[in-house]
Amino acid sequence: MRSETLALPTLIPSLARPTHPRILSIAGSDPSGGAGIQADIKAISAHGGYAMTAVTALTAQNTQGVHDVHVPPAAFLTRQLEALNEDIAIDGVKIGMLANAAVIKAVGDWLAKTRPAVVVLDPVMVATSGDALMDDDGRLALLGLLEHAHLVTPNLPELAVLVGEPEVESWEAALRQGKKLAVERNVRVLVKGGHLVSDVCPDALISPDGSLVEFAGERIETANTHGTGCSLSAAVATLQAQTGDWVESVGRAKTWLTQALNTSDLLAVGQGRGPLNHFHALWATAAPEADVFSRGLWDDIAGHRAAIFELDFIKELLAGTLPQEHFVYYLAQDAHYLGAYSRVLAHASALAPTEDEQRFWAKGAQNCLAVELELHKEWLDTHPSQGDMGPVTKHYVDHLAAAAFGGSYGEVVAAVLPCYWLYAEVGKELHSQYLAGEVAGSGPAQAHPYGRWLATYADDEFAEATRTAVGIADAAARRGSAQERQRMRTAFIHSAQYEVDFFDAPRLHVRNTGELTQQ
Repeated sequence: MRSETLALPTLIPSLARPTHPRILSIAGSDPSGGAGIQADIKAISAHGGYAMTAVTALTAQNTQGVHDVHVPPAAFLTRQLEALNEDIAIDGVKIGMLANAAVIKAVGDWLAKTRPAVVVLDPVMVATSGDALMDDDGRLALLGLLEHAHLVTPNLPELAVLVGEPEVESWEAALRQGKKLAVERNVRVLVKGGHLVSDVCPDALISPDGSLVEFAGERIETANTHGTGCSLSAAVATLQAQTGDWVESVGRAKTWLTQALNTSDLLAVGQGRGPLNHFHALWATAAPEADVFSRGLWDDIAGHRAAIFELDFIKELLAGTLPQEHFVYYLAQDAHYLGAYSRVLAHASALAPTEDEQRFWAKGAQNCLAVELELHKEWLDTHPSQGDMGPVTKHYVDHLAAAAFGGSYGEVVAAVLPCYWLYAEVGKELHSQYLAGEVAGSGPAQAHPYGRWLATYADDEFAEATRTAVGIADAAARRGSAQERQRMRTAFIHSAQYEVDFFDAPRLHVRNTGELTQQ
């Protein structure tokens, strides 16, 4: 093996290491995109590398298995390697499927001449599906290739072949085989626990002197493991070219792989063992399309929506049995709320990036004062209440003010949205049930003490305003960063909880003050 030690980074300034290393994958092609050079390109790119390839074999395969393998002449592989080397500086090499002894010799000869700074060998002998990808002569030749590698990353079946022993079933036995290979072949070995029957999935980096560093890991329950070994080894090669530290490189690659497995179900590729989600980090920060963001918000508050309709206030309001003191307290608190809410909407108008949005929020602020408060006034003039702002109302308006005057435009939009969306949803449901009760013969509207109020809930203009507000929130989410979208989600969920608390506040107030008289 070529001389190289972990002390090397101390001799070369860190700035000399490439930020975007040029990594060559020497491997077979997987037309399904889950393994081989296709997986390598994705893993290299996901870690900031520039991916190049030299194809060793063409396979006919999918997520369910390998149907056929075509191996081009080894001389053509040599021409690929030579063409790359005469033009491009190669910072690292990842080696995957090498189908026969002639191909392995071609790669070995090229490595002996070029001596790349990082060589990671993933000894691909058996596919995830169980199909053999290398003949017997190739297995023997592969052992000779180890002298040109800095790290070899076998799974447990491959490790057993390399040491000439049966496949083991325990982690301790796997570590013993890994140490044997590392010492005898003077090469680092990454022993992987993916094939163990266990709730955990450890890995271990073993040095040529037999010392090791273990990496704990959880086992991800997923069938999408196609290309796991290819992807991990390509990631390690890319990171090692950047960091010069094998322990750091393996640790970071393993963390990335765990998330790639965790999110693999999002891809829904194939009917067998699907691929990893190589770009999970990139896609997690990508701007959501259309109404994806708002639909996610609505799902986030499913529990809050259900809780509202279970509140005694809502049930009694619909039935007409809500004590008057409860309703008057609710209106008095809503009047306090609307005054503060109008100021928040006015500030949203000042922050809005378009004239249409500025006009929308300004109209909403005006409507709070000119229309909604007037409805409250009619009730409160005939049903006076001691109208001090209650604790729930104060907490809610403080939350809105913090979002408006301390957050981004997206955050204030998200914070005010539940007052539109939940109020519209509650109003639509209450109004439909109220009308259904009338049709069923529960009596004329005037017999219901809150019938006139319930009739105002099904306001078409407010429903349209709600749809506009939802659309504005989606647009703000698309413009914002991943961090801002998370803050928007947090503001929205907090406001949704305050909406639940606001509907429940009259019951708590009367219970605590004893201000209840019979209707």
